[in-house]
Amino acid sequence: MPAANLPYLRASDVEARLDWPSMVQAIADGHRLAPARIGDLFLTRAGDTLLNRAAWIDGMGIGLKTVTVMQGNGARGLPSVQGVMVLFDDVTGTPVALIDSALVTYWKTAADSGLGARHLARPDSRQMVIIGAGQVAGSLARVYHAIFPSLERISIWNRTAATAQTLAKTLAANGIPAVAAPDLAQAVGQADIVASATMAREPVLRGEWVRPGTHVDLVGAFRADMREADDALLRRACIFVDSRDTTLDHIGELKIPLAAGVITRDDVLGDFHDLEAGRSGRMSSDDITLFKNGGGAHLDLMIAGAILAAWKGTADA
Repeated sequence: MPAANLPYLRASDVEARLDWPSMVQAIADGHRLAPARIGDLFLTRAGDTLLNRAAWIDGMGIGLKTVTVMQGNGARGLPSVQGVMVLFDDVTGTPVALIDSALVTYWKTAADSGLGARHLARPDSRQMVIIGAGQVAGSLARVYHAIFPSLERISIWNRTAATAQTLAKTLAANGIPAVAAPDLAQAVGQADIVASATMAREPVLRGEWVRPGTHVDLVGAFRADMREADDALLRRACIFVDSRDTTLDHIGELKIPLAAGVITRDDVLGDFHDLEAGRSGRMSSDDITLFKNGGGAHLDLMIAGAILAAWKGTADA
């Protein structure tokens, strides 16, 4: 197909046909196929960055997400992060679609956590707390509300209380039982599910606050110098990841405590391939399960495929 005829999909083209359960299921289905081949490429110029993340899954296709991060774009009136996801046919290598990278990332990040919680959180969970109040925190509230209908309260805590209040009001106006939490330790101590989506470099979540049976979802840390949970929580928890390849040696959440001997690689009990195959999971209602959402291009590919399929359904209707 000539490149000029490729569909270029933005949120306005397809988002009305997307929903959280189907995005979570797309990641589950992808992990019933062969493990992905993945690779990253970074190029930098002073404070600017070009990031390429690629994945190839036999039976699904090939995906390349290319993103630029340009430090001067705020003054130019442009987004600092811009990019595109390119999908290729698995057999022929023919380009089949271009998708706005922000659209893919939005659905991928929260659906990743949603699948982890679907496997690991107690199905009867009623109280949740989200640490952070940015866009990712909002999407986490939406995915958890969609897949855990038993949730009666989603508390939002943020260092800036007004930001937490604003997000809670927005969510509540859309039918999600969200409230702002004034005290983090108290909110965590009452929660069945704790999700953290911050830019913290030092832990904001302490193991002493977390009660038995809680599911902890760590989303925010993505660099080698970032972490959200302290050593005490890692020692108490049954640890799972979306992908060993994208978390253990790259993200501080696990890389730092591994290097310090706080945990070992054997303490990571499973990833999505293990969970989908039934080889690991929650063993007891009293387990504290900890899931590290590390992302990766293979997840982008799974979500992009689901977005393209939804758009095709719209186009064919």
